[in-house]
Amino acid sequence: MIPIGDENPAHRPPVVTVALIAVCALVFVAQLTVLGGLERSVWRFGLVPAVLSGEARLAPALAAAPAPLTLLTSMFLHGGILHLAGNLLYLWVFGNNVEDRLGHLRYLLFYVVAGLAAAAVQIALEPGARLPMVGASGAISGVLGAYLVLWPGARVLIFLPVLPFFLLRVRAGWLLGLWFAMQLAGAVGAPSEVGGVAFGAHVGGFLAGMLVGLVLRRRSRSGPWGPRR
Repeated sequence: MIPIGDENPAHRPPVVTVALIAVCALVFVAQLTVLGGLERSVWRFGLVPAVLSGEARLAPALAAAPAPLTLLTSMFLHGGILHLAGNLLYLWVFGNNVEDRLGHLRYLLFYVVAGLAAAAVQIALEPGARLPMVGASGAISGVLGAYLVLWPGARVLIFLPVLPFFLLRVRAGWLLGLWFAMQLAGAVGAPSEVGGVAFGAHVGGFLAGMLVGLVLRRRSRSGPWGPRR
């Protein structure tokens, strides 16, 4: 299921969401060019849990960034064009409403914190993992978690890439709930060293986003960040 839009209008331009999409796209171009190619750039700036925990060390030629800094740099790297496109599509569809509710600066802080929470959960689950972890999906999972809590009844237009191709409108609660269930199942049954997907990071980011969504929903009832609709 590929989300291509939602019926949930925002009232402010999603400038941070667009900027994040642009930065990820530009970094991907840099990976292909000045950073030495996809594989080398992933090793140089990706997050390797075993390196961060001190269990392993990278070869000097690959240790381009201090291990703690890779918590941040890894959020903007991707392992391929499909990885990039999938992440940015989800960010485009769901990010504008979360940004609208939080405001631009709070949304940027939330995005980074959700990414850090995602990385922390993945490291806790696999502290000795020696494959680099990259991608915006941990932070974007936080966006999805917040969206689920705040707008579970919003209609999302999805594309089903099966024959015959067709479009469906489903509630965000169903779509994002199913997505989270799949990530949780993957985190339990498929270590990233085997499957190559950091499911634990997706779970961690999503739960962090849900927590922020719950706080926002409670505050909207009492006034400080009231709903704009």
